[in-house]
Amino acid sequence: MYSGNNKHFSFYAIGISYKKADAEMRGTFSLSEDATRNLLNEAKRDGIPSLVVISTCNRTELYGFAQHPFQLIRLLCEHSHGTVEDFQKIAYVHKNEKACEHLFNVGTGLDSQILGDFEIIGQLKIAFKKSKAIKLVNPYMERLVNAVIQASKRIKTETQISSGATSVSFASVQYILENYQVNNEKNILLFGTGKIGRNTCENLVKHTSNKKITLINRTKEKAEKIAGKFDLIVKDYAQLEEEIAQSDILIVATGAQNPTVSKNLICTTRPLLIMDLSIPKNVNEDVKELENVQLVHLDELSQMTNQTLARREKFIPQALAIIEEIHAEFKIWQESRKFAPTMQALKAKLTKMKEAEIKSNRSKINNFDQDQVDFIADKIIQKIAGHFANHLRDENESTDEAIDMLNKVFKLSDKVAS
Repeated sequence: MYSGNNKHFSFYAIGISYKKADAEMRGTFSLSEDATRNLLNEAKRDGIPSLVVISTCNRTELYGFAQHPFQLIRLLCEHSHGTVEDFQKIAYVHKNEKACEHLFNVGTGLDSQILGDFEIIGQLKIAFKKSKAIKLVNPYMERLVNAVIQASKRIKTETQISSGATSVSFASVQYILENYQVNNEKNILLFGTGKIGRNTCENLVKHTSNKKITLINRTKEKAEKIAGKFDLIVKDYAQLEEEIAQSDILIVATGAQNPTVSKNLICTTRPLLIMDLSIPKNVNEDVKELENVQLVHLDELSQMTNQTLARREKFIPQALAIIEEIHAEFKIWQESRKFAPTMQALKAKLTKMKEAEIKSNRSKINNFDQDQVDFIADKIIQKIAGHFANHLRDENESTDEAIDMLNKVFKLSDKVAS
């Protein structure tokens, strides 16, 4: 699929997701900002021509070119806490066409834990920019990612597969609405104001009438910025234990590598629902030892069978049709890349033949007009090249065989593998 420095690379998608890996296992393979940066830099040093890395609460995936998938698997395991042995048990490896299909399904929300979650396309864009910033994106990858972004936009605007709010943030609020009477008397504490925390906060305000929502974040200024937007209460991190004691619902979205809430922080006997929206888990399992506490993790949220998700499923065929159309356009571009170098070499060879003939016959023709001859000869070369290009595009059996035939017939010296 791609050749460079006399090495042949294939396009791979390798990783783990919620489908076979539970929250704890996904946590071991998750990549921090620093780990992602280090992984990309090492990949570049190792000669990998293009690589994009996604690490979210539901999946950690590497999309890139390699001579063998183990090059990418090794990078993932070395920069996370995962092992090759665990990877082999719960991971997947897709190659070339299957890898492209997988990226289309992921980027358009069809492979998301909550169908129609379009947060993933934003995460893909960020991952792409990181790789491009260090020149770790080749033309193939750039074209493919842009095609996935285009498909995502069309599915979002032309179907209702993303109707309503999306992702874990909405699922958590929906769970609360379906299982608890949320009114102005319920005290809700949101601990952590990162992206998931912000989205959860917005959905709480949008979908409930409850105004007794308190925010706590290690960096108070971040919480105050969000609170100001929705006119909510902010408390200091030092007041966490005190605020938990007064809460009916605790939503934890801290995104730390270790638990931020445990049994010793809960000093109340009132019923308390704790929702852990973090990967790795940020609520210690020991809270289950308390009779008044109910713990719900985001894995459980994905099992909700509600009308919204059922309605979204009806638009899957329409979404797949859009993906198929854009993917087909990408494959046409991909095929054209195969013969572009050959066509350039053919034109160069024909031009060289033209110049040799002109030189040989210039003195034999009276009133020889160089401009007219060049004009007519160049037109003929364009038409000949055009016929060959159309043949290569329409070649059903094997574009590679047709390219080999051209190279042999015209003895082209600039054959380039794709």
